Amino acid sequence: MTGHLEPLLRELVGAVLRDERRRQGRTLALVAQAAGISMQHLSDVERGRKDPSSELLAAITGALGVSVPQLLLRAADDAPLPTEVTELPAVLELTSVGGPRSPRRSSGGEVSLAARGLPDTARPGLTLLSAA
Repeated sequence: MTGHLEPLLRELVGAVLRDERRRQGRTLALVAQAAGISMQHLSDVERGRKDPSSELLAAITGALGVSVPQLLLRAADDAPLPTEVTELPAVLELTSVGGPRSPRRSSGGEVSLAARGLPDTARPGLTLLSAA
């Protein structure tokens, strides 16, 4: 994968296509011919360099004998999970910050959203811009 924070979909899909082709013991040339595309194009898709259209994915998966939904499920299963947050917070707490409470709705002001149940280093900051 390239140096993105998260792998791109084309990279995940390409890796699954390459793994399936290799699992079947087939060459780029055989699968490309069966899909009706060039070897170079198939290679670019497998390496995550080209975004394949839905038609191209259907042709490649058809040549490999798998379905597009199977391909996407495998790509999702192979995607790395974030390492910073390992579990969801137990409680999200929404509180107002500043001035006295009014029985009427008023515009402006700040609210704070706090996540309890996570270490301080894993708590993302959230800001509510408008609550109109």
